[in-house]
Amino acid sequence: MQAARSDAHDTQVLIVGAGPTGLVLALWLTRLGIAVRIIDKTTEAGSTSRALAVQSRTLEFYRQVGVADAVVSRGVQIAGVNLWVRSSKAARVPFGQIGNGLSPFPFGLVFPQDAHERLLIKRLEALGVTVERQTELLAFDQSRDGVRAKLRQSDGAEAICHATYLAGCDGARSAVRNGLGFTFPGGTYTQRFYVADIQAHGPTTDHELHIDLDDADFLAVFPLKEQGCVRLVGTVREPTDENGELTFDDISPRAIAHLGLDVVKVNWFSTYRVHHRVAPSFRQGRVFLLGDAAHIHSPAGGQGMNTGIGDAVNLAWKLAAVSNQHATESLLDTYEVERIRFARRLVATTDRGFTLATSEGRLARLVRTQLIPVIAPLLFRWSPMRRLLFRTMSQIGIEYRHSRLSAGKAGAVHGGDRLPWVRVPTAWDNMQPDNFGPLESLAWQVHVYGALHADLSATCAEHELSIHVFAWNADMKRAGFKRDGFYLIRPDGYVALAAPDQDPRRLHDYMHAHGMQKQ
Repeated sequence: MQAARSDAHDTQVLIVGAGPTGLVLALWLTRLGIAVRIIDKTTEAGSTSRALAVQSRTLEFYRQVGVADAVVSRGVQIAGVNLWVRSSKAARVPFGQIGNGLSPFPFGLVFPQDAHERLLIKRLEALGVTVERQTELLAFDQSRDGVRAKLRQSDGAEAICHATYLAGCDGARSAVRNGLGFTFPGGTYTQRFYVADIQAHGPTTDHELHIDLDDADFLAVFPLKEQGCVRLVGTVREPTDENGELTFDDISPRAIAHLGLDVVKVNWFSTYRVHHRVAPSFRQGRVFLLGDAAHIHSPAGGQGMNTGIGDAVNLAWKLAAVSNQHATESLLDTYEVERIRFARRLVATTDRGFTLATSEGRLARLVRTQLIPVIAPLLFRWSPMRRLLFRTMSQIGIEYRHSRLSAGKAGAVHGGDRLPWVRVPTAWDNMQPDNFGPLESLAWQVHVYGALHADLSATCAEHELSIHVFAWNADMKRAGFKRDGFYLIRPDGYVALAAPDQDPRRLHDYMHAHGMQKQ
């Protein structure tokens, strides 16, 4: 790497890419006391977007840093999903409050990525962190002590940034991934996708989600906050010249004919290709890949942006723990172990789902147009299936039982599980707080559901762990907790250690085995 002038803004973590993944990583790290620098080569934040769904697990993470209420208030909660066949509504699946009893956010939420990014940027700015625009990563190298990155700044000058760690959140064409020399195996869907933000009238502008199942070209209508505004996401058959420019006129007859849309105005329209790929590794030394830089897949299920945000939260607390000397460097090995397995499974699952949704085969068409409209409402009436679907779509079912950080079992809760959510009624003020409130500290903590024993309390004090005791109730049993057991909770709300009794040696041995220092 050729010499460039030294830059005074050295930092602990250099984040490349200011999409939702990079912004959430910066937000969590800043809240945890870690100095960050976040750069993006674009001139300004995006004014159009593809990602729309904000899943419940993401909102739970956002609650920990005080963002959830703002996102929910600006988004649209999906009360129902409507399936259309032959220009008629074939079925409606009730979706509002589908996750009652499973999450403080038991609904599906639509909040467009462009507005989402603007909100996160403002929250970061309130914490003193500004996205450095028109700043591009040119090259980097790393040593045992840190990363040396060459940047081209907004004035065209080159500068060197020294960072302890480098996080690549820079999308499918990641300069960080390319700099590591990683391949990006997978494939590209033959269909071209489009997204359009429109103002319209018609039965599909009712603040619910509408999906056309009739033809092989996938089409969905998502509600936006503004009355009469919707976002179309779909695929379109290629023109004779597959590289030719498409306009809204190429797809609008489908939208009007099949979903009854009377288009008043097209605010913007764009097309893009979608890939399904996973990098072979998410880490090399002090350099990490997150979000689309690490894995990309079809938009089926609204999982992509949320998965990148999950990457960011998982990595953030680990970088902070190591940087603050609360854990050994080996803790960072668990980032890839925990996240790459889910990414691979997600890519395979969404690929199968999207293939079914867009296949032109006779059997696939039969399944879409006749079987799904009948089966889907029936499945949602069956409580176990409804809960399973919510856990899967909302990402609250993601678990890390295979991780070396996960140990023990108490009741139905294993080490590596997301902490089950339960209400905790209090008699004195008729409020209904829950067991997620303490997670807002972003710190390791111990939960006891039942009665606390003095020996465990003393061991928590020795390790400077806060302990939260919740009076036992029937909801806790239904959630899978073991009465009078204890649960060591990670900063990201996952159970690290589940113990059926309060033997303090279990806690002491866990902290020692994993090199966890006093908080």
